[in-house]
Amino acid sequence: MSNEAALAIGIFLIAYAFIVTEKIHRTIAAMAGGLLMVFLGIINQETALHHIDFNTLGLLTGMMIIVTITAETGLFHFIAIWSAKKVKGSPMKILIALGVITALGSALLDNVTTVLLMVPVTFSITRQLKVNPVPYLVMEIIASNIGGTSTMIGDPPNIMLGSAVKELTFMEFIYNLFGISFFILAVNVAILALLYRKQLKTTDLLKSALMELDESKEIKNKPLLWKALSVLALTIIGFFLHQMVHIESASIALGGAFLLLILSGESYLEKALHRVEWTTIFFFIGLFVLVSGLMETGVIKKLADYSISLTGGDVASTSILILWISAIASAFIDNIPFVATMIPMIKEMGTMGISNLEPLWWSLALGACLGGNGTLVGASANVIVAGMAAKEGYRISFAKFLFVAFPLMILSILLSTAYIYLRYLI
Repeated sequence: MSNEAALAIGIFLIAYAFIVTEKIHRTIAAMAGGLLMVFLGIINQETALHHIDFNTLGLLTGMMIIVTITAETGLFHFIAIWSAKKVKGSPMKILIALGVITALGSALLDNVTTVLLMVPVTFSITRQLKVNPVPYLVMEIIASNIGGTSTMIGDPPNIMLGSAVKELTFMEFIYNLFGISFFILAVNVAILALLYRKQLKTTDLLKSALMELDESKEIKNKPLLWKALSVLALTIIGFFLHQMVHIESASIALGGAFLLLILSGESYLEKALHRVEWTTIFFFIGLFVLVSGLMETGVIKKLADYSISLTGGDVASTSILILWISAIASAFIDNIPFVATMIPMIKEMGTMGISNLEPLWWSLALGACLGGNGTLVGASANVIVAGMAAKEGYRISFAKFLFVAFPLMILSILLSTAYIYLRYLI
């Protein structure tokens, strides 16, 4: 191993340790590590810029702008109250409804944005019914990660995959992951409803008070709502067609974002750009540069060699290995840096005798996204919900969440193993 490779590994591991332990903000850790790769001559600035995936960054930024403006209309509060009334204020049925809405929202938007929108509404409904909000928040964490698994834009690991591998189009994600994701969701929702059934009790009087709420009052700006829904629909149609029209998904998302800004007026420009999660964007930039140091020094190639030696280059064994390693790793560390490391490694495997990479890509997507449900630190959405709950005086402890969520994650990966094997490996 060369000195440069050893230095690259050292910088990567130190940055990764800071990201996992959160001793330093993960964005600062990733950016500092990436800059060290450049300052110490492991890679030059031009190479670093070449490795930054601007398609991923553009897609994230565009969707953040669209969702920010859409949220201003009150649409998401409307949906939550409307659904609660549709199930007659039943706490159990509301649990299921909020889980399904969160999953669908995470599939069409992204899981972090979805939980940011859903959690305040959840507290509003549970206060009205005087029930413990924690079961609802746990449901939303798990549903957001499962729903985010089902599309290319639902979870950052999938965005990275769709951007890095041209064959993995928006339609391919839906065709290969949507069905199994929502089957896994149904299983998880059923188990959580059974587990929490005794805690979800309220009075008829409180139900009646909820039924008297007027969800239509939540819509603050109807003209803006129609503009936002039209642009969101056009953007999603664009994702379906992007391979046929030869336009990258980032261009479609940014096109939709700036079309909505034109339609909504300058008054929303500052607010939309202010609410873009720039810390997340720069976190990605730092990660791409960090991983580029491992790629350019041959470390990724050596990891691919070792993985293939373990499985003998067998597609079935390699796929299942990637699925389970991704799930266990993503339960305890952020799945974004893990996927950033795995993508070039799987590409390298394609040059070393594994001709059919498709099962490997879907194994990585399922493992990384579903593995995030294993612990409270497994995905960004989990941490955000726990933080919002703490501000309201409800603590979601690491141990209690682990007790509920980790077995569900293992069950989800067992179902994914059966799916990968039956669909791609027989």
